[in-house]
Amino acid sequence: MTARTKRSTAHFGAPFALRGLDGIQPAGDYDIDEDEDVIAGLSWLAYHRVATFIHVPAKGFNAARRQLVAIDHTELEMALKKDQETIK
Repeated sequence: MTARTKRSTAHFGAPFALRGLDGIQPAGDYDIDEDEDVIAGLSWLAYHRVATFIHVPAKGFNAARRQLVAIDHTELEMALKKDQETIK
């Protein structure tokens, strides 16, 4: 099976919490990795997400001591939406 990892950055303007992370995380930019696998049996190339990971701590916060933590993608989207609404 062919797999790929999509990388992006999530910006939080305020401290936030997600299940799987220890406590409240500081505001900042966080690297996000999304692992995807090919959907077999289609006549075109398509992928589906199988895992989402966040790199903690945020960029610029002791970058030598970062870890990759599995998180729920839907929960991440909801936290980012809440963060955007809070900042407005």
